[in-house]
Amino acid sequence: MNSSLLIMLVPVTVLGIVTFLPLWRLEAWWIRILDFPRLQLFFLAFAVFALQLMLLQTDSYASWGLLIFSLICVLYQSWWILPYSPLYKKEVAFSDQGAGDEALSLMIANVLTPNRNAKDLIAMLHEHKPDLLVTLESDDWWQQQLAVIEDDYTYSVKCPLDNLYGMHLYSKLPLSEISVEFLVEKDVPSIHVLIEMSSGRQVQAHFLHPAPPGPTENEESSERDAELVMVARRVQNSQLPVIVSGDLNDVAWSETTRLFRKVSGLLDPRVGRGMFNSFHAQYWFARWPLDHLFHSQDFNLKGMQRLSAFGSDHFPILTRLVLKPTAQEDQDGLEKNAEDKAWADEKLS
Repeated sequence: MNSSLLIMLVPVTVLGIVTFLPLWRLEAWWIRILDFPRLQLFFLAFAVFALQLMLLQTDSYASWGLLIFSLICVLYQSWWILPYSPLYKKEVAFSDQGAGDEALSLMIANVLTPNRNAKDLIAMLHEHKPDLLVTLESDDWWQQQLAVIEDDYTYSVKCPLDNLYGMHLYSKLPLSEISVEFLVEKDVPSIHVLIEMSSGRQVQAHFLHPAPPGPTENEESSERDAELVMVARRVQNSQLPVIVSGDLNDVAWSETTRLFRKVSGLLDPRVGRGMFNSFHAQYWFARWPLDHLFHSQDFNLKGMQRLSAFGSDHFPILTRLVLKPTAQEDQDGLEKNAEDKAWADEKLS
């Protein structure tokens, strides 16, 4: 084996491990964490492939084998991330309808509990004027700072916690059937409400922040996955328009999030538009979409944008939706099959 082959063997081996290890559905954090940086792994695979083209002589089966393997890694990673680019068909139709009784806007912001820059978040709120604000990791300090918005946001649900899982919902629209639930873990809440639109129509909304798999959190993803499947099954047969939003501590393209979308039947407005990477706000080279909004067929998309950083490790995400006159199956989501149902059952067992 020549020296160029020996040099390339190590990066190709590493590339193969980080690319294909997530195919193993083991829920250990050190495997599931590889679901996150698929964009970065795509560029890594492309760089390894380009380096091989420069270094390897294509006069042996071994050289061709390494080249083909690296190209497979490039194509495999692109399969996951391509839907979150303008090259892909949009999953949710655009609406040019202006603000009105059927419009609904929501800002989601993971504030990072020790962050003390509430001023910039409140300024963004006054600038963009969403109907709803959902904060995550908000504790008593953040609740006190956000008290100044309650003249405009007269309806609220408050669950301040100092364990990084506090949640607050502030709304200009009336809320009913409010519940704060601890679906899987006793210290990780979720908020569930009915929102009354200006038109009188009601929207079923669920706001989540399950704990991530990681060395300092849960050793496995089973708790996070179970919460997502539980909510997916709760909304799958809803007769009302549905929104599910939050920091899911999972990326948009993971198998678990795809399972959530299949079971729930909800749509992802980012498909065909962009990734809207919300984390990590301080590191441009290590970003992925952790903050999500999924919705039922009842909505079209007016607009979606990532807002400015305000001291948190997450960017806020602002989404503007418009209720359609009637729910029509004219937007294509992901289809579930028997294997998906069995896997969802397994997640809850």
